[in-house]
Amino acid sequence: MFQYIARRLAAPLLAMALAVAVPTSEKAQDASLTGPTATPIKHVVVLFQENISFDHYFGTYPYASNPEGEPEFHPDPLTPRANNLLSGGLLDQNPNTTQPFRLDRTCPLTSDQNHDYTPEQKAFDHGLMDAFVQNTGKSGTNCTDVTTGTGIVMGYYDGNTVTAMWNWAQHYALSDNFYGTMFGPSSVGVLNLVAGSTTNMTITGESSADGTIAGGSTSGTLIGDVDAGYDDCSTSSTHGTTTTPNIGVLLSGKNITWGWFQGGFAPTSLYNGTTILKSVCGSESSDAATGLSDISDYVSHHNGFAFNSLTANPHHLPPTRPVGYTDQANHGYDLSLFLSAITNGTLPSVSFVKAKAFQNGHPGNSTPLDEQTWLVTAVNAIENSKYWDDTVVFITYDDSDGWYDHQMDTVVNQSDSSNPSGPDDYLSAPGACGTTPSGGAPGRCGYGPRLPLVVISKYAKSNYIDHRMADQSSVIRFIEDNWNLGRLGGDSTDAKAGSLFGMFDFDHHAIRMTLDPSTGQMVSWWND
Repeated sequence: MFQYIARRLAAPLLAMALAVAVPTSEKAQDASLTGPTATPIKHVVVLFQENISFDHYFGTYPYASNPEGEPEFHPDPLTPRANNLLSGGLLDQNPNTTQPFRLDRTCPLTSDQNHDYTPEQKAFDHGLMDAFVQNTGKSGTNCTDVTTGTGIVMGYYDGNTVTAMWNWAQHYALSDNFYGTMFGPSSVGVLNLVAGSTTNMTITGESSADGTIAGGSTSGTLIGDVDAGYDDCSTSSTHGTTTTPNIGVLLSGKNITWGWFQGGFAPTSLYNGTTILKSVCGSESSDAATGLSDISDYVSHHNGFAFNSLTANPHHLPPTRPVGYTDQANHGYDLSLFLSAITNGTLPSVSFVKAKAFQNGHPGNSTPLDEQTWLVTAVNAIENSKYWDDTVVFITYDDSDGWYDHQMDTVVNQSDSSNPSGPDDYLSAPGACGTTPSGGAPGRCGYGPRLPLVVISKYAKSNYIDHRMADQSSVIRFIEDNWNLGRLGGDSTDAKAGSLFGMFDFDHHAIRMTLDPSTGQMVSWWND
């Protein structure tokens, strides 16, 4: 495989000569017209979900309990072993004050856990991984939350609930060594996904940014959640903007089609510059089965490209050209346009996709079952389209939500940040996650908690678990290497991110399959 990539990269002058620029004619309807790639993959789709640790979804993979009345999961006997709770007696001899326990499919709605920058480091307890209940556990009023209290943070789902995820892992590739680039919540995660950096952030709308900016300043490194500064549909008076370039800037610079698709992005009232001063995203969703109601579809602080003026669509304007090309939408689109692009044959070369909030997997406003419905719908659409022959789908998450995971990361970025209220960092000592390197930015302690990464493609290794270390910015690196874009530069972690190419086999093809969106079980499969 690596020889294959090397051969393709060995002729950059020829590649540049053959590169196809974005057409100016509105007759051009295929948004996949881009330059040559280092692999047969011409389309990358990133389904970027919310707030799940690796052990929370894959803690007992590939062995499920299979109780009566729930979708069954029976693994291939040759399934490789994952680094999870089945190792070292962690299921019943766990060092935390609550032992890990199975969450039942009949009660999928749990409370949101504490996933802030400092509490997550405290939960790691110098690498002992034994202080989650005290630091990230949060009790609620849903199902087992009532009886387990903060011990709910030790709960996990198995293949009878997250059945689709386990089926994809069986037939494609799974990483058990993939991490959040930093500790911290959603805004931190999405910025590391699209830029490999949370620095050069400026906060407006509050006088003190304790817990949001490292050191409690109003500018510097983001460590908390904040709404995007170039976004009419923000519902907060506090906003963040950054000058750090992201992968969208690189893609646009090389005329590679790309887009950010998000649920609820289409405004319910649209800016027109006169009678309406800004767009409003007021669409909501509900799920009667779990009691979820009136969940706002759009979340501003999840939109990583709206923090930078170069890649933002502040008024949520609709596209005037096929998605992926530069126009008034500036690559920011409603989620509905993602599925229609697959159907219409106008899928951009690179698509970052964010579900509606009630289907994004985020505890408190989503469930694994609602999430599964969306993910299966999206993946089925690709597997049953012409795009299957040259597409990779990455399914991963912005942060761990604070859910227990037993695996300590390698500290790639050290930091020693404190704010007027106390330490920001706490991994190695109060106020310390090692020491911020000379010339570096404090507040970037990481890698953070371990997250799921599933790779779905005709070219993904089948029933394979990758143990090589990678992080959120490894997705950027894959895109950069596949299209020969170069690196973002500055302090982006793309330069040192682990490669994901080891999860592919370009000489042997994985099966195509269709899953049931409700149960996650296989409906059909076939070889091309």
